[in-house]
Amino acid sequence: MLTVVALMVALSVMSYIDRTAMSIAGPHIMKEFGLSETQMGSIYSAFILTYALLMAPGGRLADRFGPRLVLAWMSIGAAAFTALTASAGRIGLGILPSFLVIRLALGVCAAPIYPACARMTANWVAVAHHARVQGIILGGAPLGAAITPILFAWLIGRYGWRVSFLLAAVVTGALAFVWMAAVRDRPEGTRATVAAKRDPIPWGKLLADRNLVLLTLGYFCINYFEYIFFYWIYYYFGEIRKVGAAESAAYTTALLLTMMAMMPLGGWVSDRLIQPLGLKMSRRVVSVVGMVLSAVLLYAGTNMKDAPVMVTLLSLALGFAASAEGPFWASAIEAGGGESGAASGVMNGFGNVGGLVAPVLTPYIAQHAGWSWGLYFGSVVVLTGAVAWFFIDPTGMPQPNLTWPTRGHGDAETRGRGDESL
Repeated sequence: MLTVVALMVALSVMSYIDRTAMSIAGPHIMKEFGLSETQMGSIYSAFILTYALLMAPGGRLADRFGPRLVLAWMSIGAAAFTALTASAGRIGLGILPSFLVIRLALGVCAAPIYPACARMTANWVAVAHHARVQGIILGGAPLGAAITPILFAWLIGRYGWRVSFLLAAVVTGALAFVWMAAVRDRPEGTRATVAAKRDPIPWGKLLADRNLVLLTLGYFCINYFEYIFFYWIYYYFGEIRKVGAAESAAYTTALLLTMMAMMPLGGWVSDRLIQPLGLKMSRRVVSVVGMVLSAVLLYAGTNMKDAPVMVTLLSLALGFAASAEGPFWASAIEAGGGESGAASGVMNGFGNVGGLVAPVLTPYIAQHAGWSWGLYFGSVVVLTGAVAWFFIDPTGMPQPNLTWPTRGHGDAETRGRGDESL
């Protein structure tokens, strides 16, 4: 169990290093090739376009062929296109088109990661632990994004941005082989469920599920908010607030480490609140409180002139938003039942459209109204997502088994959902 979770965290870390390295290399690439902020924003968003569109099909592949195989091929593909990033601008397509094509392809490879991890969680973990385990896995994302500013700023300064991407590709490829050697789709002794491999997925039923639709709307808002930080906060610190390159890297890392800490914490709190509050309120309270506080803290932090105070408030803003991630993913897994990979893919896929919009819309607003307003709009969006939680009712989903699954006993599907009442 611990090996499976640890390796999913490692895959999550490397996925975010591969994708967010571009934001650290971005200023160098913009200067080298004469790209504008808007053009660079389109390069950032190219990854998210295919990543979002193929999330649900990627989850379906995990349901059909098993998350172990899907995650292995995902990592191999990500390694290949991370390496090809070093050749962007030199492959005969033109500067901007070559970056766009490579980033689009990287998005294709990365798309299945979190739906496939959700499927693995459904196979191995009881429902009453879904939020904390998903929070831990998702915590690999900000850890990877936190490592990237310091690591890539150092690598780029020493070796250049091209060699830095090649080194990331080597590590990603090596991790894929470790994953294949060490992990299986289910605990030994459990009975594999084969219905998902034979039957067509009930897309109409999933897409018509009110809870899943509202989760997706809320997740769109979370993604919009978080992707502002992923792609533009390093630039905001250095180019808008003029705090210096080293300080920008350190401040960005501080934000992402806060996110990493609060993501599993939110999942743990949500799971702990199931007993006293019930499933509906345990998911709702953590999500709504986190999203509302994130909106307020972003607004407050943007208006602070003192850099340490600004960074503290912005770190908490991102952290409280991240605390809602575990409840979102736990509810999506429960909504999907036997198709948890596909349901998680629907939520994360359509939800990541928010991540597609934010990198482009934020500088557009900034150009017309200033960078403060570009960030203020993120507060408005995340508050909208908080409202959606008042109409989500996880009690209509399968109820949790409140015991941790025992390795080697029971069916993977029924153990994951359980029949024990609250």
